Amino acid sequence: METIQLFLQYILHIDTYLISFVSTYGALTYLILFAIIFCETGLVVTPFLPGDSLLFAAGSIAASASHALDIQILFILLTAASILGNKVNYLVGRSIGPKVFTAEKSWLLNKKHLQEAHQFHEKHGGKTIILARYLPIIRTFAPFVAGVGYMNPKEFALYNILSAILWVGSLLAAGYFFGSLPIIRDNFSIVVYGIIILSILPPFAAFLYRKTCR
Repeated sequence: METIQLFLQYILHIDTYLISFVSTYGALTYLILFAIIFCETGLVVTPFLPGDSLLFAAGSIAASASHALDIQILFILLTAASILGNKVNYLVGRSIGPKVFTAEKSWLLNKKHLQEAHQFHEKHGGKTIILARYLPIIRTFAPFVAGVGYMNPKEFALYNILSAILWVGSLLAAGYFFGSLPIIRDNFSIVVYGIIILSILPPFAAFLYRKTCR
């Protein structure tokens, strides 16, 4: 429980922690941010890492008077981290999917699920990869499922690059242009709450819609 509280405190005050880290470690911050974004998008065991809030905070620090971070370097490095993370996740899913989903009658690892995943990504793959970027946890699993479902590699590469540019670019820009405003800076925790709520709202609404339509 204490670990969860510490993690929530870190997420809600990520701007403060990031500013302290930048002032202490300087350019090494870029490497740490690269690693966090890579792991959050590339490893199915780390969907809890900050993504949206981290990008927003980094953008706001880049716009601050200290200019401790360069917005162009952030965009290039974090877009690359996002692309590489998704690619690794996709390759892992593509590699282990056929080996894991072998049972004919298993509820969880049924071969039928593998075939359904393939059909889904054949029809909706591109949209899924782009929209998943803005949904915490889901964006960590989307490229893995795309790999399991044998989404076309070239199509995945195209939407992977496009979605990374849109996701990283939009959140860095939001932080850069709005994060330094006094009302945002003084209520950053509330802004982070807002980002989290907006992120989880679409899948929650879709879940309720499916429930009511049954």
